[in-house]
Amino acid sequence: MKRRNRIIWLGAIALAAIILLSITVAPSSKINSGSSYNRAPEGYGAWYAFMQSQGTNIQRWQKPFSDIETETNPVTLLQVNSTLRNPMFYSQQIEWVKKGNTLVILGVKQPPTAAEFSSNQKSAFGDVKIDTSRRYQESQSEQELEQELEQVLLGDRYGAVVWEEKYGKGKVIFATTPHLAANAYQEEANFVYLADLVTKGNQKILIDEYIHGYKDPDIREKEGRGDLLGYLAKTPLFPALVQVVVLLLVLIWSENRRFGKPVTLDTPVIDNSQAYIQALAGVLQKAESSDFVLEMVGKEEQLQLQKVLGLGQILVENEVLLKVWQDQTGKNAAELDAVLKLQVKKHRISEQDLISWLGKWQSLRKNHNSKSNI
Repeated sequence: MKRRNRIIWLGAIALAAIILLSITVAPSSKINSGSSYNRAPEGYGAWYAFMQSQGTNIQRWQKPFSDIETETNPVTLLQVNSTLRNPMFYSQQIEWVKKGNTLVILGVKQPPTAAEFSSNQKSAFGDVKIDTSRRYQESQSEQELEQELEQVLLGDRYGAVVWEEKYGKGKVIFATTPHLAANAYQEEANFVYLADLVTKGNQKILIDEYIHGYKDPDIREKEGRGDLLGYLAKTPLFPALVQVVVLLLVLIWSENRRFGKPVTLDTPVIDNSQAYIQALAGVLQKAESSDFVLEMVGKEEQLQLQKVLGLGQILVENEVLLKVWQDQTGKNAAELDAVLKLQVKKHRISEQDLISWLGKWQSLRKNHNSKSNI
């Protein structure tokens, strides 16, 4: 596979992987905080197991809040926010609470105070460890209007960490931290404290997993998200995903199109003589054997010159070669004498001098050829 094709394929695969991960992994990692399925420090898996070990009537609720009204008896619904949220709930929830139900909301957003971030709050079960400086501070108008309806359950001089508000026959319990009984606090009194909060009414306890993205099969089917394709079809990313698929198909077609039979590429014929000469030249260069080159190339150049001058294939004395050269060309034999003397010395010379010497031999051949028209 060519390098360009490989880069295109890797880029396409990486793009598809990023989109798939952003659809599946990224959203779930946020909303999973506070879930009873989560075994990480911010999860509530250990607290849920603790409640089951106590024989408490507790279940996971994986349906919308509107479906909870089908419960015939009063229940306690525990919601652990993944992120801090403002203490607001809908009129439907208020009406449901007024019927005698209990709503416990952990992770209500309140302003930070001068309180230490980590503190131990006194309770009937021991010190409850709280890691937040956020406190609920009731305004003067609220104190006058709702003094009998509101009660601080856990707090200090900076304000309430856990407080309760009554509505009709039911009540709503708020906490400024979503980690009141998270897995990280198993060794503290936090587990027992939260267990006491949700069991005071002797009601069935439901822990809301719907807000963490967990849904019963019938709910997923009802919402048209029974499978991955159904889910993607209802998300804003679906058009982008379709475009990516089309782009991948175009790339596959463009990089693999053929309008005839495959053409077999001819294997280039290797010139063994040239390869041998190049290899030998490389070895001589590394060994700095310029004296060997002077001797061997000089002899061959002299024989070629003798052949042109009609002196045969046996090396003659330099004086004979110089005289015949001067007689036939009519030129001074000093240049030829210089190249002949250099090769006779048989000593190493620099690469630059060697190139210059070869250039002089080439110049001598040209001069003779132009003179004699050979």
